[in-house]
Amino acid sequence: MSDPAALPSSGSASAPAYVVTIRGLVLWASIGIRRHERERRQRVRISVDLVAGAAHAVPGEDHRRVLNYEKVVAAIREIAASGHIDLCEGFAEQICDACLMDPRVERVRAWVEKLDVFPEADGVGAMLERSRGNR
Repeated sequence: MSDPAALPSSGSASAPAYVVTIRGLVLWASIGIRRHERERRQRVRISVDLVAGAAHAVPGEDHRRVLNYEKVVAAIREIAASGHIDLCEGFAEQICDACLMDPRVERVRAWVEKLDVFPEADGVGAMLERSRGNR
């Protein structure tokens, strides 16, 4: 996974950046196109970076202005529990859509990895990045 600071901030290069991250959330989900993946849930690891728009880039200590990671985690859990998803890309797309429902979020990057596909790999999956302008 790349460094969240590497995500470009919205606006000019000198605009302040505000990024909220969720790292390594492990859940059970029904995901995959193979028969055995449809028959039993498997572990997935999810990470998300949310970048606030320039107008929301410095929330300070005002908890009403911060991007609420608890709501994001709740949305991810709901997606995982909602039924079968064929592809990691589809799961990541649903996460991006949920995050962009908050008008303060300008950009979102979501990683979804299946953890138990290859014993030699920590995980396999996909990363999608979306911004308010390219949904």
